Amino acid sequence: MSRVLRSCIQSLLKLVNSVIGMVGIAMILYGCWMIRVWQQHMDDPPPPFAPLDSPAPWFIYTFLGLGVMLCVITCSGHIAAETANGCCLYSYVLFVLLLLMLEAAVTLDVFLNHNWEEDFPEDPTGNFKDFKDFIRSNFEMCKWIGLSVVSVQGLCMFLAMILKAMGPHPERCYDSDDDYTPDRVPLLKNYVHPPPYVVGDPVYGSKGDSCSVRINDKTKR
Repeated sequence: MSRVLRSCIQSLLKLVNSVIGMVGIAMILYGCWMIRVWQQHMDDPPPPFAPLDSPAPWFIYTFLGLGVMLCVITCSGHIAAETANGCCLYSYVLFVLLLLMLEAAVTLDVFLNHNWEEDFPEDPTGNFKDFKDFIRSNFEMCKWIGLSVVSVQGLCMFLAMILKAMGPHPERCYDSDDDYTPDRVPLLKNYVHPPPYVVGDPVYGSKGDSCSVRINDKTKR
């Protein structure tokens, strides 16, 4: 029963953990699209009296970095769910916890600080402004998406902790008693090693011995 329950929890953890990977892949694809638009913008001739050194597109790099980090967390979660190793599960829970703390810090800064936009540098690509306008125009949908992602991360941590509490995998059962070796058998009293078996032709006595036995039998009679 415990083995079936462990298998179900492992499968559920992999399934829920895949949602984080899908979010990471979506962020990477969106970041690649922003890079493509930024390159097309840089290929255009600059306007007159424009500064030669423009600031780096930090928003694109940040978006790509978060997507890659989510994919790495997803891979570590799949490895931890498959092996059920304590060290892997602890590392996975730590990664998800740090991600939740980062998300909580950004959310608190946005809601409590009215001048939160000043905390971020200027984005030359304009994608940061477009992203803010999109969230403001679709606030309800974005709110539920964000709550769903946070709930998935919390559920992943919960399942990983349950899997860690169940302990490591039990030892595999042997198919038969013949698979046990004397070194693996528990301490038994007066355990005797069985004699080795030799495969070969049967050994017969010589003809002289058989004749002597027959002569002795006749003399006795």
